[in-house]
Formats: sequence, C-alpha cells, structure tokens
Amino acid sequence: MPHDASSARQGDGLRPRRLGLSGRLFLVTVAFVVVAEILTFVPAVANYRIEWMEDRLAAAQVAALVLDGRTAEPVSEDLESRLLAGVNARAIAVRGGGAQRLLSIEPLPERIADTVDLGEVSTWTALRGAWRTLVSPVTEPIRVIGLGKANFARVEILLDEAPLRTAMIDYALRLAVSSLIIAAVAAGLVFITLQILIVRPVRRLATNITAFADAPEDAGRIIAPSDRTDEIGQAEVALATMQRGLADQLRQKRRLAELGLAVSKISHELRNLLTGAQLLGDRLEGTADPSVQRIAPLLVGTLARAIRFCEGTLAYGRAIEPEPRLAPTPLAPLFADLTHVAALASRPVRVATDASGLSVIADSEQLSRALANLVRNAVQALDGAGIDNATVRVTASTAPEGKVTILVSDNGPGLPRRARDNLFAPFQGSVKAGGTGLGLPIAAELVEMNGGTLCLDETQSGTRFRIVLPAA
Repeated sequence: MPHDASSARQGDGLRPRRLGLSGRLFLVTVAFVVVAEILTFVPAVANYRIEWMEDRLAAAQVAALVLDGRTAEPVSEDLESRLLAGVNARAIAVRGGGAQRLLSIEPLPERIADTVDLGEVSTWTALRGAWRTLVSPVTEPIRVIGLGKANFARVEILLDEAPLRTAMIDYALRLAVSSLIIAAVAAGLVFITLQILIVRPVRRLATNITAFADAPEDAGRIIAPSDRTDEIGQAEVALATMQRGLADQLRQKRRLAELGLAVSKISHELRNLLTGAQLLGDRLEGTADPSVQRIAPLLVGTLARAIRFCEGTLAYGRAIEPEPRLAPTPLAPLFADLTHVAALASRPVRVATDASGLSVIADSEQLSRALANLVRNAVQALDGAGIDNATVRVTASTAPEGKVTILVSDNGPGLPRRARDNLFAPFQGSVKAGGTGLGLPIAAELVEMNGGTLCLDETQSGTRFRIVLPAA
C-alpha cells in the first residue's frame, strides 16, 4: 500500500499542470491582438507600395517640368542621367498638349514584367501586387502609369522592382517591430485589466467556495460581497445568500439530528416502561371491579397509542431505512389490517377499504407501515373532531402508465394551513397536542423508497392523501 500511494503521488507530480484562467485569457488576448495586427499589417505594406510608386511618379513629373523648361537648349546626357537617377527610373514618358516626351539614356527593354495603373488600383490588386513583389520579384522593369499635373495629362515610368522590394522589406520589418511592441503593450494592458476585473474576483469566489465547503457551518467563511454592481457582484451576493441559507439549514439539521438522537433514546426507555405498564393494564382487565373494568380498556388503549408513538419515533430516528424488498404485493391483506387501527379511537370510527383486487410492486412491510401511519393520523383527527359517522376510506384503482393509485381519505374537518405548510417536515406537521409530527414524514420516506409518490389532494372537505405505486 505505501508503494502504491507513493506511485500515485509521483504520477500526480508528473502530470502536466493545466493552464489556468489567467493563462488562457492571456493567450486569447495575444491571439486577438496578433490577428488584428495582421489584418492591418498586410494592407499597410500594400499601401506603402502604392505610395512609393506615387512618389516616383511625382518625381518624374518634376523631371519632366525641368525638361519642359529647357526646350530651347539641348539636354545633356549627364542631366538626363541625374534626372533619371533622382526618379530611380529607367525611362520617363509624359504626354500633354498633344505631344509626348521620352526621357531615357538606355534603349527601351523588349519585355515589361508588369504594368501598374495607379488610377485604377483596387484593394485586391494592391494586395496581390504587394504579395508578388515580396514573394516573386522580377528582373524585368515594371511600368507605372499615373495621371499628370500642370501641363501633363499622363505620366509613365519604367522602374526596376529591386529598389521597390528592398524599400518594402525595410518598411515591413519596421512595421512588424512596431506592431509587435504595440501588440505586447496592448496584450499586457488587456491582461492586467482582465486580471483586475475578472480573474481575481473569480479566483476569490472559487477560493471562498472551497473554504466554505471545508466548514459550511462556520459563519466566518461566508463571502462578504463587494461593492460591484456587475455580474460578478451579483454572483457574490447570490453566493453569500446561498451560503447563509445552507449554513442555517446545516445547523438546523445538526440540531434536529441531536434532538432526534435524544428523542430516540428517551423513546426507547419510555417504550420499555410503557410495555410493562401495558402488561399491568392487561391484568387489570381481568379484575371483577366494574370501575376497573371500565377504565382498564381506556388505559390499555392509551398505553398502546403511546407505545406506537415511541416506535414511530425510533423508526424515524434510524439513520437509514433498510432497502425495500420489492415484490408483487396484493393490497387486500394490507387493507384488511388497517381496520384494527380504529380501535385506538375513543369514539366510533369506521375504516372502509376497497382493494379492487389490485397488486403493486413494493415491500409489503414498508407499505403497511406507510398506510398505517396515514390511517392512524386520520383516525386520530376524526377522534379529536368528535363528528358523527366518522369514516376513513382506503381505496385502490388503476392509473395510467402502469400505476396504481391508493387514496386514504376521511370526512373530518381537514388540515389547517399551518399543517399544510409543514406537512412532511419532521416534528413540525403535527396539529394534535402531544403529537410528534413523524407519521407523514415516515410514510413519505417509505413510499419514495418503494418507487412511489405521496401527496395531499385538494378537497372541498376532509383530507385525502394520494399514493401512486407501480402496478404488479
């Protein structure tokens, strides 16, 4: 065993640690910033290519103006070379006033790799041209055409693409460096903001939930909501409310458990004493004294009732009811046993039953206990009400989806509102003085363990409980 535990710990240590919320937010932020930079980087490089060509065209027009001003004098090759070098072009051609002038000191090339008309450049052609220049440069010159100014209607130049590509690469590198710096700063700022606004509050919630789970009854571990009004602030308020309610319920359940243990111990001893008293009462019934014979049955009935209350308390006080032994159970024998419950009443109470020959899938002993609790409550209610023709009816009928419905009804005064609100709550649903309020909780628990449901029907008069169980 120690070796296995050590291996398990080593396995946990070698297991890679999953990325937390902070790390995931940082990666997502970096990814979004990089995507945004890429979406702006590519158009910026394409736009730089167009601007570079426009600058060359502007310089070509200046050179053309110089030539136009020297029409009376011949242009030397040295001046032409300097003008072309300033434009960084092989040749310049201008059109205007019905004439065309060409400035070139070299023979025009036979082949031109590409033609770019700056007056008809679209976004797609600009992006495609920038990509070609960077990825597939050409050795032949390219022709750039643009609209002229002043005396020129149109300007054309022949350019070598190598200087353009060099300028574009230099610009792209500088733009990439600046973009990375901006992306890093933006990602850092977004990450810090998310840490302050989201991650830290969420981590505080998670830490508080873990700490509260270790000691839910400790009031000091209930989260103190902050002053935030957003969703996290609402979550803090909701968590604090839930923790207070849960802590109160746990404390109440602990007190009920302690009370139940004490009541179970008292009921155990009291049951033993009452059993002995019941035996003495049985002997008193054989006495010839008329007054004793009249009082003895009442004494025996009272003692039997007290013993049953003690047994009910002990039954509810058990931590776990035994698992039901589900089997086809005829209802007729169970209903027949219920008629003896009426003997507990001091007034005449009739228990009428009708099983209709039906059977259910249930534990016969547990179902008998549940029905006995319901009928006993009804008999006691009728006995205390003092009404004439007091009747408890227990009937069975078929229900949809292969179910059987058992109705336990009486013609008594009905349940008060206070009893309805705490109907199945232990120690709270009793309306009879001295009652324990355990009969209905025990019955509900037993019915649910057997796969059924127990509920109270709304009636105009009297009280009616409905049990639904699977049919055999």
